[in-house]
Amino acid sequence: MEEVKDFLKEAGVYFLATVDGNKPKVRPFGTAEIFENKLYIQTGKSKDVYKQIIANPNVEICAFKDNEWIRISGELVADDRIEAKKDMLDKNPNLRGMYSEIDDNTIVLYFKNATATIYSFTDAPKVIEF
Repeated sequence: MEEVKDFLKEAGVYFLATVDGNKPKVRPFGTAEIFENKLYIQTGKSKDVYKQIIANPNVEICAFKDNEWIRISGELVADDRIEAKKDMLDKNPNLRGMYSEIDDNTIVLYFKNATATIYSFTDAPKVIEF
């Protein structure tokens, strides 16, 4: 799982796909951290992306770096604990201007039943399940 997090961090930006009704929605994200041996992302409860995840937790992430790309498919589970939010914000202090672990908006979500596949133009795909 560390390899998956590192890939996302090195890419800098990844794209998170959700479903809104029967329409796909994709947007850029940048947070990815490991907490309690789970891969977490962060957003705000007021955002449409959070509402879409709650309605349908099946998501996919895609990122590209150095002629490789990763696809991560799985379910996102909301974790509203202060400790989980604090860990994310401490590791991403640039978010502290918009979010706090004690506000009613910040939410972190972790992957459950996830599969990451790293692809390249020259090597066989590498599959990581977590």
